[in-house]
Amino acid sequence: MKIRVGFEMIYECPQPTPMILNLNVHHTRVSDLMGRDDLLFSPSIPTFAYRDSFGNWCTRIVAPQGSLRIRADVVVNDSGIPDVIAPMAQQIAVPDLPEETLLFLLGSRYCETDRLSETAWNLFGQGPTGWGRVQAICDFVHRHIEFGYEHARRTRTALEAYHDKTGVCRDFTHLAVAFCRCMNIPARYCTGYLGDIGMPPPYGTMDFAAWFEVFLDGRWYTFDSRNNTPRIGRVLIARGRDAADVALSNTFGNNTLMSFKVWTDEVGAG
Repeated sequence: MKIRVGFEMIYECPQPTPMILNLNVHHTRVSDLMGRDDLLFSPSIPTFAYRDSFGNWCTRIVAPQGSLRIRADVVVNDSGIPDVIAPMAQQIAVPDLPEETLLFLLGSRYCETDRLSETAWNLFGQGPTGWGRVQAICDFVHRHIEFGYEHARRTRTALEAYHDKTGVCRDFTHLAVAFCRCMNIPARYCTGYLGDIGMPPPYGTMDFAAWFEVFLDGRWYTFDSRNNTPRIGRVLIARGRDAADVALSNTFGNNTLMSFKVWTDEVGAG
C-alpha cells in the first residue's frame, strides 16, 4: 500500500521569529519513503537539522517578518496491516525493565502520575495485567472522554482531561499514558499521520494524530485510546514523554498561524 502524507502551514510573523519544527517522518520509516521528506519553505530560508534527545528529527529556522509557508508532501510505502494485537503480552516487573524504558514510567508535563495514581489503582488494580490492563485503560478512556475539536485546549493535562471528560486525541492519549505509568507499565506518547484507511465514512477533519506505545514482553506495542480499534497506515513523526516533547512547532516570538492543512490519502484508492 502507498500513502501520500503531507501538510501545509502558513505563519504570519511581525518580526523575525526563531522556531523549532518537529515535522519530518520519523527515522524508523525513512526506508519506506518514496522520495525525500524535505520541508519546503516559501520564501526560501536557511535551515539547521538535528536529533533531539528522543531521536526525533527537528529543524531550526528563523521565520522572516511577514508570511512563511511550510510544506511537505511524500509518498510512504506501508504494509497495510492493522496495529498488532497481542493479548498474551505480559507486563514486566519494574526491576526487570530495560533502563531505556524507565523514563516512560515517570510523570511529565501533561501526565501527572502522582495525582492520578490512586485513581488508576482503584480503577485497574483488581483487573488483568499486561495487555489486558492496557486494553482496560483504553476502554475506560475511550468511554470517559467526549471527543470534539471544540474541546481542544493546549494546556489541558491528563488530570484535567479526567475531570473535564472532554478533549481531542492528545487528551485521550495523555490520560491513557498517565494511567499506564501509574500501573508500572512504560508508556510513550506518539504523534504522526493517521488517515481513515479501511474505515467506513463519514470521515472526520484531517489533522495530525496522537496515540501511544507501551512496553510489554520486551517490545513496544501501539495503542490508541481515541479510536480504540486497530488502524491501518500510521506514519510516525515523533515520540516522547508527552505532547511537550513532540510539539510540531515551538515558536519564540509573536506569530499567527494563518492556515493549517494535513493530508493522508491512500494512493490510487477510489
